[in-house]
Amino acid sequence: MFKHLFSQSRIGNIELANRFVVPAMVMNYCNTDGTPNERYFSYYEAKAKGGWGLIITEDFAIEPAAKGYTNIPGLWNDDQIEPHSELPKRIHRHGSKVVAQIYHAGRQTNHLITGERPVAPSPIPCELTIAEIEDLIEKFGDCARRVKAAGFDGVEIHGAHGYLIAEFLSLYANKRCDEFGGSLLNRFRFVKEIISNIKAKTGNDFPIIFRISGDEFVPGGRTIEETKAVAMLLEETGVDAIHVSVGVYASRHKIAPPARTARAWAVDFAAEVKKVVSLPVITVGRITDPFLAEAILVSKKADFIAMGRSALADPELPNKTAAGKYDEILFCVGCLQGCGDKIRRHGEPGGCMLNPLTGNEIEYKILPAKEKRKVLIIGGGVAGMEAAIVAAEKGHEVSLFEKEKELGGAYLLAAFPPGKGEICTFINWQKNQLEKFGVQLFLNTEVTDDMVLREKPDVVIVAAGSIPITPDIPGVEKGHVVGAYDVLSGDVKVGDRVIVLGGGLVGSETANHLAFLEKKVTIIEMTSEIAMDEEFNTRRLLMKDLKDREVKILVNAKASEILDDGVMVSIDGKDVQVGPADTVVIALGSSPVNTLYEKLKEKPFRIVNIGDSLEVRNALNAIEEGYKAGLEIE
Repeated sequence: MFKHLFSQSRIGNIELANRFVVPAMVMNYCNTDGTPNERYFSYYEAKAKGGWGLIITEDFAIEPAAKGYTNIPGLWNDDQIEPHSELPKRIHRHGSKVVAQIYHAGRQTNHLITGERPVAPSPIPCELTIAEIEDLIEKFGDCARRVKAAGFDGVEIHGAHGYLIAEFLSLYANKRCDEFGGSLLNRFRFVKEIISNIKAKTGNDFPIIFRISGDEFVPGGRTIEETKAVAMLLEETGVDAIHVSVGVYASRHKIAPPARTARAWAVDFAAEVKKVVSLPVITVGRITDPFLAEAILVSKKADFIAMGRSALADPELPNKTAAGKYDEILFCVGCLQGCGDKIRRHGEPGGCMLNPLTGNEIEYKILPAKEKRKVLIIGGGVAGMEAAIVAAEKGHEVSLFEKEKELGGAYLLAAFPPGKGEICTFINWQKNQLEKFGVQLFLNTEVTDDMVLREKPDVVIVAAGSIPITPDIPGVEKGHVVGAYDVLSGDVKVGDRVIVLGGGLVGSETANHLAFLEKKVTIIEMTSEIAMDEEFNTRRLLMKDLKDREVKILVNAKASEILDDGVMVSIDGKDVQVGPADTVVIALGSSPVNTLYEKLKEKPFRIVNIGDSLEVRNALNAIEEGYKAGLEIE
């Protein structure tokens, strides 16, 4: 089936065993001085072990002021060569090849990261002088020389995503009126001289990949037709492959597309570039499935398939595909919680919501248990299932109890709003793993403390989840008032005119779900914004959905009474009746279900409370807590 994906090929003189590529993704694992550490090495080595043909590292800064993030790698001086030489050795040990991406963030950084004023082609507000441009060209060449000296197989020049090189190429950012601005050839001059400098310092036999945005998706930005012209110039200048991405920071939801984006949506940009060059072309963008990847290759739209976030979710994806273990692949669901929010919103190293092992390869090792324990897990949501999987894989005797008729808990309902259907793939993966490792399942079973005591367990893990909060609002008991979870599950009938109380993640997604069912929807939210607990790129598309579907949004509004045909709301101290409404949906948060934990916490066995049962948060926290709870049973 996968004869194209597993066919050998070349980029320059790099011989590759297959067409699977890990593209550059910022994870922020290095030391602040740009040197690597064991966490960084182990993260990449896991992908080499997993069978990826080519691994492209996250961006190496060419100088300290080039950094867009605090803990990315750097090769701006010769002292950094030796520490970074360890990575190619580890990658080659497993038969993969590794290319280092090099870049300058340009104006898409800030002084808090670099300690210096950002720079850019034009005074918006940070124009480079000719002398400074020439200095940067030399630094790109010197960085590439160090890449080669460290033992990497090639270099990727980052000319996409609105970073410095992309800024020179695009009229969106380049407003210069000298030899580096204006015409396409002038704007290409910076790129041409960088490539020439690299070749002078590394030789013509050191492969160069150039990453470019096929379309920048901003007013005045480059579109695919001009990108094709740039691609032809790149081939003439002597690069060995072109890696076609999309977007700039102002359109970052295109760079890291969330679940709402169609899978493989950007492939046609690569296909257009492939029409005008004879070079190998790499495509990227929500390609999450090996069948999809194979189809792209068969269609001759690209020569290599970059699957970035899929490599975070499951570093073993190529090996599992080759072995026919399709049901064991942990598919990316496009949530961007670990690989996006953790880095950009919280300033933490990246990870993966579905796979706690990503970035924790040193700390989290599933080893056989020293002694087989009897483990009871109460709750079959994602936290409970994750705990059961890990504990059973370690060799313990595990039983999982779920009071409902199916597994998944609240996470299962998250698949119902528009664009969230892939969430089901994770539930399916967890079910398959439970079966694989022999976990005993008891559905439709509500556990009591007496039941637990009769079982005489060694360990009890409580993952009982949460229940929706019923607010103390007059009229909340009326027949047309329902809960958001009941709406998503289809357990209640909803009228044509709906008011949703609560504009958090659940309320906003439920409103969008109803709007797509052609209901007339109003959201009432107490704070000044809605969906602020949603990941940035996901929220951007959600807000567009709500606008397109004409969902009315009232913020800084507090519901004071639910009426038969609407809701009384206080806005700026004034009472306003909102409506009419056939149905009022309550989405005002949830509270932990920890009654069983409280009854059992003093009993003579180890007991752990995890997930929403401990504290209501998101799935990233729940899954990691489940993983750790299972791992810590010895």
